[in-house]
Amino acid sequence: MNSLKDTVLTSLHLGSIKPKGWLREQLQIQANGFTGHLDEHWEDVGPNNGWLGGTGDSWERGPYYLDGLLPLAYLLEDNQLIEKVQPWIEWTLNSQQEDGSFGPNNLIQLNEVLGDNQDWWQEAIMLKVLTQYEEVSKDERVIPFLTRYFQYLQNALDQYPLKEWMEARGADLLLSIHWLYERTENPELLTLAEKVRQQTTDWSSLFEKFPFWRKQNQWDHRTHVVNVAMGIKTPAVFYRQTDNEWEKNAVYKGIESLMTYHGQAHGMFSGDEWLSGTHPSQGVELCAVVEYMYSMENLIRILGDGSFGDILEKVAFNALPAAISPTWDSHQYDQQVNQILCNRAQRPWVNAPDSNMFGLKPNFGCCTANMHQGWPKFTSSAWMATNDGGLAAISYIPCQTTTTVADGTPITLNIDSQYPFRENVNIKVHVENSVHFPLYLRVPNWCKHMLIKVNGKEQYYRTENQFAIIERQWSNLDTVEVILPMDIMFNDHNNGAVSVQRGPLVYALSLGEQWICMNKRERFHDWEIYPKKAWQFGLMRQSEFLVKEQAINKQPFDLDAPIKILAKGKQISNWLMENNSAGEPPLNPEVYSHAYEENIELIPYGCARLRIAEFPTLNN
Repeated sequence: MNSLKDTVLTSLHLGSIKPKGWLREQLQIQANGFTGHLDEHWEDVGPNNGWLGGTGDSWERGPYYLDGLLPLAYLLEDNQLIEKVQPWIEWTLNSQQEDGSFGPNNLIQLNEVLGDNQDWWQEAIMLKVLTQYEEVSKDERVIPFLTRYFQYLQNALDQYPLKEWMEARGADLLLSIHWLYERTENPELLTLAEKVRQQTTDWSSLFEKFPFWRKQNQWDHRTHVVNVAMGIKTPAVFYRQTDNEWEKNAVYKGIESLMTYHGQAHGMFSGDEWLSGTHPSQGVELCAVVEYMYSMENLIRILGDGSFGDILEKVAFNALPAAISPTWDSHQYDQQVNQILCNRAQRPWVNAPDSNMFGLKPNFGCCTANMHQGWPKFTSSAWMATNDGGLAAISYIPCQTTTTVADGTPITLNIDSQYPFRENVNIKVHVENSVHFPLYLRVPNWCKHMLIKVNGKEQYYRTENQFAIIERQWSNLDTVEVILPMDIMFNDHNNGAVSVQRGPLVYALSLGEQWICMNKRERFHDWEIYPKKAWQFGLMRQSEFLVKEQAINKQPFDLDAPIKILAKGKQISNWLMENNSAGEPPLNPEVYSHAYEENIELIPYGCARLRIAEFPTLNN
């Protein structure tokens, strides 16, 4: 391998995109909750963590936590959070040995020493942290540090090759190797990258001919839901090294297979530890949600296909907020599309009975440490640079983007929107001198008639890879208006059931919520949630659906939703509770003899912690 294949898009450095509007409020809520205070209340990422020189947990939890804490701190420009980040960075940089290795000497999790002490996974996470840190801080120590470490790894991998978790997640290590090569062009890094590729699970072949058609019932790294969520980007990462078109195509085949055999209404595939089929009461792990988002962010960067932006938004706006409390002080390990109660109970999945409770560390602490990256990395991926000197809109979330275009001309774009809760987006250009460059605006697959106006004049545009391209001379205070009509759509599922979608938001019947504290701590308590309303409703698909907009609160993902859909439904008699969850939506739903057509209110999926989002359908 003589070089790396160029990516179609280029990520902007951390800090180039600043959140605004509801998005900034969301990040601030995160900072006020778990992310800003977890180290004060959970010893696994507290002062005794091994990545701070202590004798506590020294495997993945500290690096996981920092992988979200660091970008959040710099996005909010929060000095207190930045001060929390810095000791981790300083200890890590100062831990490097003469041979180039770094990190804690003993791998400890849950107070036990792990294996033979030669696991590369925790270091791979910390490498991702350091690359983000270098971009935002320009700390001159980072690139020499990474160079020495990768020189060490070149020989160390012969004696201790990738195994288990790291073997499945080798692409995450490759991302950091590629990052350094793009800055140094050191050919030795290409040799190392090839060695890592050969030691990594062959996700390309697996996704090209996907073998896991049913719910999995035994342990395998290739069916572990988080590994799969990470693994889906691997063929594209390999493609940069091999230039094999079949590997690029394996990404699309893999996503299609995952959604066919394990797909869920919120855009994820199931996995209540292993791939678990399409039943809407199977769980989806929160770690898988944030890692699938990270995979989509990398796929759109590498391959430049806007369709990955559709998946990214659907997961970000639905599955992510649904698994975390509105105040960011409790979370689930597993969420269900049809979630009629959250309590400690045995369910037909691998994970423990507390897996769908909301709490500090239900089932296992990996999600407690790893969930923090979701919103910050999504924010940092909202815009990317194109290879022809332009900019590409990946998501229309409210933000301000400052970077350069064309031949290095500084530019700022102010994106004023309430997307995805509203259809209109306004982009204002700020440049000192007029400049010619292309603007790529993603055309969502759910949007049939996207309208673009520049300075009030409608634009005719060409599309490429699901992007509308407006190329022109841009002047200071030019305004781009993007109108994204959101039609109500029905997505089909098993047994004739449907989910309701409008724009990137999936809609659900809220069941009301009674939160009962089961374990009280100084902060971050454990909760069970019980419904206040009936859940066995069939949807009258042919009736009229009305959209109702309301004020957008600081936390839009709450029961007081900023937008609702008014629909019609009837209660069903043969839809029963099974294994402490909603049973499968019946193929032939039967209504009670006295049942009447009722008005039902659907709210965004991420606003309801108890909900029905996959409905049996009824004829009018």
